[in-house]
Amino acid sequence: MKKIAVSFLCVFALISALITTVANTNEKPEKQVLLHVAYDVIRDFYKEYNADFRLQHPDVVVSQSHGGASKQALNVASGLPADMVTLTQANDIEMLVKKGLVATTWQRDLPNNATPFGSVMVFLVKKGNPKQILDWQDLARDDVRTIFANPKTSANGRFAYLSALGYAEQAFDNQAQQFAFIKKILANVPVLEAGARAATIVFTQRNLGDVLITPENEAALATQALGADKFEVVYPSFTAYTPVLVAEVTKNTAMNGSHQIVQTYLQGLWTESAQELAAKNHFRPTNKKILAKFTALFPQVNSFDVNEKFGDWKTINQTHFADNALFDQLYIQAQGQH
Repeated sequence: MKKIAVSFLCVFALISALITTVANTNEKPEKQVLLHVAYDVIRDFYKEYNADFRLQHPDVVVSQSHGGASKQALNVASGLPADMVTLTQANDIEMLVKKGLVATTWQRDLPNNATPFGSVMVFLVKKGNPKQILDWQDLARDDVRTIFANPKTSANGRFAYLSALGYAEQAFDNQAQQFAFIKKILANVPVLEAGARAATIVFTQRNLGDVLITPENEAALATQALGADKFEVVYPSFTAYTPVLVAEVTKNTAMNGSHQIVQTYLQGLWTESAQELAAKNHFRPTNKKILAKFTALFPQVNSFDVNEKFGDWKTINQTHFADNALFDQLYIQAQGQH
């Protein structure tokens, strides 16, 4: 009887193991969720890119977080568990490097210094350009109201301000004239929104201002969404190039076991299909062959690299955007002129 009981237990254990194996086989694998933290105006591109990525990797879900670039970087530095970031200032990513979140080699780990594509700062005006706003000097006129994002909270706001300053340095011989010109522009700014997308909404939907300074892709998408009969894009004679920078948040991917899939996701931004998708979303591809296919979308423009012109971002921020630095001084003086 004892042998029979033991045999019965063995059979029972074997049956249980088989049932468990079958049950586990029928279970769907858990989906891997990636958190991608990015700045405002890249959201439309990633909405499409993520959908394409999901077709190739159905077990991966990419969750997006968008906002002002510097605020997004601070959120990640403060503990937001991003697997990857897309920002537009190298110093925001360098801050994450100093925190031990991103590898020091982040720009060498991806092609083209981790810049898959970029944009330039342009003007968005009402259809027909009723105020005849053609270049930066028109933004200093008394009858022109200008909208752009707050440089204290938005990377694109910084690029807008630095574009105007770059033009001023070309147009005027001395610093006093340059600063006087910038103050005239700032005196015409009725509101500073926190991010580029918020600034776009203020201009296009609340009908505030005569001109919006914004990245080319944002201006083109606004025109496309709201109607080419309502707005048009004006290219100034001299303007800043705004890179799109991507990086893996290696500390988090090591904990999440997501390094390999994040690298696949980021490397995919340089594929021809992703470069074409970027162009269709009005970002200038870094792939010259793809760029050549979209010359109608991207007229040649005299652009400059803000770091080559004004120094690294640490220098730029200390000089212009720290509390009580040059932007604060010029803005306060300009608003006091009213």
